[in-house]
Amino acid sequence: MSNNKPTLYTSLSPALLDLYDINNTIVVIIDVFRATSTIATALYNGAKCIIPVDSVAKCIELGKKIEAITAGERDGKIAEGLEYGNSPFEYSKEFIAGKTLVLTTTNGTKLLHMALERGAGHIITGSFPNLSAICDYLIQQKQPVLLGCAAWKDRVNMEDMLFAGAVIHQVKEHFNINCDSSGIAETMYLNAKSDMYGFIKDKQATHFQRLTNFGLEKDIRYCLTPDIANVLPFYEDGKLVVHNTIDNWQ
Repeated sequence: MSNNKPTLYTSLSPALLDLYDINNTIVVIIDVFRATSTIATALYNGAKCIIPVDSVAKCIELGKKIEAITAGERDGKIAEGLEYGNSPFEYSKEFIAGKTLVLTTTNGTKLLHMALERGAGHIITGSFPNLSAICDYLIQQKQPVLLGCAAWKDRVNMEDMLFAGAVIHQVKEHFNINCDSSGIAETMYLNAKSDMYGFIKDKQATHFQRLTNFGLEKDIRYCLTPDIANVLPFYEDGKLVVHNTIDNWQ
């Protein structure tokens, strides 16, 4: 193990974020079902930007002020007062191209704001639909990384851990990883990778059950599909936008 490699840690829940020093660190916000999958999809389909906010009231207020699309969910359903939800299928090119989306979700946008408050160096958002963009970026940057799982109301969940494991599996040669959470995540991913949908169904993952009860099997399958919206969403000046070139960040 080379000492000049940057470190990589995995936080399996927002409740654990305080245990990590995230100054001068790239924080990857992971909310596979469905916030970060939807963020990647909307930006891939041409959204001008996405403004993540941590409350429904703020979402509605800001949407009116800047005439943006307001969207979000609470407990897996469209939040009261908002027109659109958190499904990637709501944000087709025809609908979202050139528009600003103000988004609030139960777990993902909350974790993003927590990371901001704790002084994260850079924030990007990751999901299976943009897996390769995330891995390529982390390898290029040669900076410390925290993979931050949004979980479900602070309770560890399988799908975010699976994505963290997928990232670790692809980038681990480039990092010093001395972190049991990362080892657990990679082990689970290696066990599941041949059929992730079947794996989380068989293990009765709680968020899988929740979304299945709402008839959202199509969303689940989409959110577990690698590289179908392969853009790098990065947070800058209050907005998530597509990051096009590595040089911009150096």
